[in-house]
Amino acid sequence: MKVAIFGRFYNETTTTSVETLFNYLLKNDFDAYIETEFANIIKTESQTKSDYSSFKTFDTLDNSFDLLVSIGGDGTILRAITYVQNLDIPIIGINTGRLGFLATIQVNQIESAMQNIIDGNYKISERTLLSVETTPENKDITNMNFALNEIAVSRKNTTSMITVETLLDGEFLTSYWSDGLIVSTPTGSTGYSLSCGGPVITPGANSLALTPIAPHNLSARPLIIPDSTEIQLKVNGREEQHLVSLDSRIATLDNGTIIKIKKADFKIKMIDLLSESFLVTLRKKLLWGEDKRNQ
Repeated sequence: MKVAIFGRFYNETTTTSVETLFNYLLKNDFDAYIETEFANIIKTESQTKSDYSSFKTFDTLDNSFDLLVSIGGDGTILRAITYVQNLDIPIIGINTGRLGFLATIQVNQIESAMQNIIDGNYKISERTLLSVETTPENKDITNMNFALNEIAVSRKNTTSMITVETLLDGEFLTSYWSDGLIVSTPTGSTGYSLSCGGPVITPGANSLALTPIAPHNLSARPLIIPDSTEIQLKVNGREEQHLVSLDSRIATLDNGTIIKIKKADFKIKMIDLLSESFLVTLRKKLLWGEDKRNQ
């Protein structure tokens, strides 16, 4: 099995995860590749003399890979998809971060999780992504114009509100007076959108959520729309520019730029072990339904 390994940071938990995973891959004769920058971090930070010289490195991926293992938190997985893109490589996340809503494998589960993958004891959860186009074109966005969690517009260099003129399939919805607007996928519904009062959406739902950030329109509420909808945004405000974020990647746009957001034409495959599910994760990570009466 050809495996890509991706990470961004190195701490005490990462050390244990890396050593456990690498030793398992060596023992089971995996064809392992480590992302080049992460490999350099490991060489610099690791205190052990373990020999992983048989592992190669990668800067880009192709469809010969069977699996990508992300070592970090949810943000690391969001960065990992910039390598996977539309290659249909399944992703599993080892959690060395905090919440771990996407990265669900704990350090003490690494070996059993990898064995379950070898044995085929898992299911694939296909996750919708968003794509974005701007007029005029912005090269920072064009080069990687997709997001797994959300695409958001927000104010820049000001404490003043912005207005976000919003059209759905060409029909005017409203102009949000707010700090910004989040367009969230079901995967992203438990992230930034949730913290701004948005709804939780199960991963298989064919829906998107529009969630205003600190709206001054008292009637403005999060809105669920079909994921077939094309969304058009145009921002105005006291400053001449605003921000657009695609997950953790940020670009600056001039006010008046037309931003068109729609469902991407490919999906990301997340590996779910049979012992895990979205509802289990809701209860474990977000304490969903935490109530003494449920004990």
